[in-house]
Amino acid sequence: MLRRFITFVLLLAVAAALLVLAFPQALGLQQHYYIAQLIAFRGVLVGISLVAFVVFLLVAIIARPVRGFFGGAATLLIVFALISSGVLFERGPGDDKFKAVETGDVTVLSWNTRGGAPGASRIAALALSEHATVVSLPETPKPVAEAIAADMKKYGSAMSVLNLTYSPTDKSKSTSLLISSKLGAYTMSTDQTTTEILPTVIATPVDHTGPTIVAVHSVAPVAAYMPQWRHDLKYLSTLCGAKDTILAGDFNSTLDHLSGLGTGSATLGTCRDAALATSNAGVGTWPTNVPKLLATPIDHVMTTSDWSVSGFEVIGSEDQAGSDHRPILAQLTPKDDAVAD
Repeated sequence: MLRRFITFVLLLAVAAALLVLAFPQALGLQQHYYIAQLIAFRGVLVGISLVAFVVFLLVAIIARPVRGFFGGAATLLIVFALISSGVLFERGPGDDKFKAVETGDVTVLSWNTRGGAPGASRIAALALSEHATVVSLPETPKPVAEAIAADMKKYGSAMSVLNLTYSPTDKSKSTSLLISSKLGAYTMSTDQTTTEILPTVIATPVDHTGPTIVAVHSVAPVAAYMPQWRHDLKYLSTLCGAKDTILAGDFNSTLDHLSGLGTGSATLGTCRDAALATSNAGVGTWPTNVPKLLATPIDHVMTTSDWSVSGFEVIGSEDQAGSDHRPILAQLTPKDDAVAD
């Protein structure tokens, strides 16, 4: 009797832990430190749970005295693996098909370059090959961004450069944004407070006819910066309350972390996630030294309802370029009512 009671209590604890990892947002725990770290890697959790399932099942078969606990735990683990795999599959294992470019389309390239590690020429080459009209570059100092723009101009793609730096000596605290001259002139408020630890660039069109474009870099959810991380995500949700807005960059958060910050069916404020709209939200962008389906999808492109997503890709060809983030590419098409405006 005592053994059965202990087995029941232990299985209840395992079930509770797996429930939290499977549906943290249901309990409001998605932004708590330890949970936030674990749920960032759903693909890894699936792999671990499958390995643990096999081990626990073997123990249940071999060791009769503990068969009840290990058999029950194995059942819970396989259920968790199936649920988490279903979540990843629903968000999308990857679909890099793009529709034909239409008039008014904006192609957004976002890449946390880890201080410009790939080099200006390589970053420019990627932007040119993808015909990017907006390039969001977290952790990219202004001189690197200007060199990228100079390289792109040589090949007929003129880009304006906007940069916000919080520290002249820390490359991670510099965010750059390149915007094609085809979209018109843009300006940035240099005295505007954005995200707290790492800078976010907010660019608005001078003639007030184009989209507001935001190069995002929120701080990571490490122990020392959890309050700032939560503040950053709430702040970004307010930016998505405005009309005709495009956000792109390193959000340091997955869709799980953003749960509860969207209005209605939106992901963040009134913005929708471009990867989720194209079955790519299960594909990881960080770090580059693990496969895409095991990495965490923390880089995003998000738009208000003025835009539809006509293509998205997590680019894997730059995994050895020097950054620990994969670039992402989104093709955005203005909706008919937005064009009419």
